[in-house]
Amino acid sequence: MEEKEKAYRLHLMVCAGTGCVSNHAFEIKGALEKEIKKQSLENEVLVVTTGCNGFCERGPLLVVQPGNIFYQQLTEKDIPHLVEEHFLKGRPVQKLMYTPPKEKTPIPVLSDIDFFKGQVLIALRNRGLIDPEKIEEYIARDGYTAMAKALNEMTPEGIIEEIKKSGLRGRGGAGFPTGVKWEYVRNAPSTNGGVKYLVCNGDEGDPGAFMDRSILEADPHSVIEGMVIGAKAIGASEGFVYVRNEYPLALSRLNLALKQAREYGLLGKDILGSGFNFDIKVHRGAGAFVCGEETALLHSLEGRLGEPRPRPPYPAEKGLRDQPTCINNVETWANVPVIISRGANWYSSIGTKTSKGTKVFSLVGKINNTGLVEVPMGISLKEIIYNIGGGIPEGKEFKAVQTGGPSGGCIPKEKIDLPIDFESLTEAGSMMGSGGMVVMDEDTCMVDVARYFLSFTQDESCGKCTPCREGTKAMLSILTRITEGKGTEGDLVLLRDLAESIKDSALCGLGNTAPNPVLTTMQYFMEEYETHIKDKKCPARVCRQLNTYIVDENTCVKDGRGCDLCKRNCATDAILGEKGKAHRVVQEKCIKCGVCYDVCNFNAVKIE
Repeated sequence: MEEKEKAYRLHLMVCAGTGCVSNHAFEIKGALEKEIKKQSLENEVLVVTTGCNGFCERGPLLVVQPGNIFYQQLTEKDIPHLVEEHFLKGRPVQKLMYTPPKEKTPIPVLSDIDFFKGQVLIALRNRGLIDPEKIEEYIARDGYTAMAKALNEMTPEGIIEEIKKSGLRGRGGAGFPTGVKWEYVRNAPSTNGGVKYLVCNGDEGDPGAFMDRSILEADPHSVIEGMVIGAKAIGASEGFVYVRNEYPLALSRLNLALKQAREYGLLGKDILGSGFNFDIKVHRGAGAFVCGEETALLHSLEGRLGEPRPRPPYPAEKGLRDQPTCINNVETWANVPVIISRGANWYSSIGTKTSKGTKVFSLVGKINNTGLVEVPMGISLKEIIYNIGGGIPEGKEFKAVQTGGPSGGCIPKEKIDLPIDFESLTEAGSMMGSGGMVVMDEDTCMVDVARYFLSFTQDESCGKCTPCREGTKAMLSILTRITEGKGTEGDLVLLRDLAESIKDSALCGLGNTAPNPVLTTMQYFMEEYETHIKDKKCPARVCRQLNTYIVDENTCVKDGRGCDLCKRNCATDAILGEKGKAHRVVQEKCIKCGVCYDVCNFNAVKIE
């Protein structure tokens, strides 16, 4: 009997997204297969590698089907016991299961875990359920049925109308209506015999963001299927997926998926006998953040320097090779097949009046449950952070959340009930962006946060336009001065004026939105700026040049026994004292590097 015909008793779904792979998921898979063979279970138990499960905090992960039994943080040494107890003897191993905080007994079933409860999966519909390297598994989950429907039963105009009716908006930036964009491209005249292009923007460069990467790793066929449907709608015969080269696993699985789709007649000439021709090429980006901007991306696709150009004309009118071009990001394309399959009315019933459907977020930072989540539009920040995210570690206080990547804004705790939709985030001074969500706790310095994100965008600026090239550099210089205790009250006026000017005059979206972290932190956390400038203090004690380091002599002797570690690590000999006795800091010699604070194991070094 061939393997594909076997009826296995158990399927072991091993998460093999980048996060779990970095935690030795492939070694876990190998150990499982070895032990299953050792126990003569190879005809009963099948090990399957899936894409990202989402609960990255707990990786490497294993879900046992049937039953949705959830194992977490596995190591190779756990495998022999797990295989023997659960898969051979039928006794699930509770100590290897996920135990939610404050619970006395483990909750091994996925549906009982808060992280998964509030999610609605559309773009991530196949998450953890299929092997992304096997097209047959995607097809078994109704894959490519929407494409067959679009190619054989619908007109291009009908496809566009369905997407418009659904309310789908672009998931990669400002949220432009997807169907409207497709209609523009379809109606735009081509100067090259009707040639039009279709592009998938997978150049995900936001710090802490991994939505697009995870979709390409876990379900590349969903993106391919969406692109074929879009190509039929706009009249394109050639498409491109632009993926940054730092995503080797995504690139590998995408290229394999494209090869499989061609072999099955789902790409190329006369797809499914419909007479429609369309194929996709992969372009690897070199990691320039600015290439996430659509016109810079097109320049890169053409082999030119990734610099943006003024708009209009927009790519829908004059894009790749000066022809009408439709650009949407990975998540947007992954939504398309479901809309065509289940209908616009179903999709538009999810979300809010102006923000339909769901949104995928990478939830990172000072939060208990980091990972990838997909939630309905309109859900509150509070629900994401405290229900799905499990709250702030160590019982600390939530301070702010930054949405929209380095071009987004920081939203304070006073707005924790804010609904997540395009308009609400914009009104709060932030943006949806591609879906990065960085949570911050009480120990975060908001001035330093603004400096960090501005340093990123300033470094990633292509330098083409003066407002972005010179303006962000000037803003960064001011923020650095403030964090070093050299700021003046006049700096705050200049900082705001520069931010507003750059926002209004920069050439592309990178420059237009680069001031957002500064403007929102000044709007919601001005007292921190003033404390840095007037009192020369950092309330969060993050800005080290504003800290004064002292040694608590009682703690040093009582708990640390004068261990001498701080003295040995001080580069300027600013710490005096003998081993076994109390130490002290000579402030005149201290350069405020904070090394003494970092190396002290007894909390004897304090910050005044």
